[in-house]
Amino acid sequence: MYDRKSNLALRRRGLWSTLLVGILMSGMGVFGLSGCSQGVAAPSIELPPLPYSQNALEPYISQKTIEFHYGKHHLAYVDKTNDLIKGTNLALLPLEEIIKQTAGSPEKAAIFNNAAQVWNHNFYWQSMKPGGSKPEGDLLKKIQASFGSLENLKKQLQDAALAQFGSGWAWLVVDGDKLKVVKTGNAENPMVQGQTPLLAIDVWEHAYYLDYQNRRADYVKALIDNLLNWEFAAANLPKV
Repeated sequence: MYDRKSNLALRRRGLWSTLLVGILMSGMGVFGLSGCSQGVAAPSIELPPLPYSQNALEPYISQKTIEFHYGKHHLAYVDKTNDLIKGTNLALLPLEEIIKQTAGSPEKAAIFNNAAQVWNHNFYWQSMKPGGSKPEGDLLKKIQASFGSLENLKKQLQDAALAQFGSGWAWLVVDGDKLKVVKTGNAENPMVQGQTPLLAIDVWEHAYYLDYQNRRADYVKALIDNLLNWEFAAANLPKV
């Protein structure tokens, strides 16, 4: 026989059971029981956006060069770095710290090379701006004190970039209380030597070959004379 009271009681118990299951399920995430989302580090290295459009450095550096250099080479270093540090303690560190902890370690050379190339390229893009600029204020005073004139500094930058055999970089750095021009091979970075980078010029062939072929000197001169971002260099001066 149909019992209305018994049926109502069963329905109420069913409702409470459903509510209880829902509460438990929602609470699992709070207490870290909801699967593998807890303790899994997201990729620590990302490709930052360019500080200008891909055609903004024309006619000195073409959009096609930027598309390949930034969109393929730079991105490849980011992806490779993330692959190499995945599941290690390095994945939790900022990029600069990864570079410092792997520098000079033969067993970690692949990580250093790719991570340093990510940093170097991040810095390189910011070392240029459409139309370039001129050094002023404290930076100009330091240039005059260290090199005698801006023209002397530009010549040293040009010479360093051309003297670097094979792939590498030319840098304006702070070394102690003076500015200095240095060059590094492959992915090497002056900050692991205790120097503070102010500007960087990429002399890997992929930085200029589509526009200048083997004419590295023309590429370097065009960049130094027309694209250097001296405001960025000034912002990198150590604060005293």
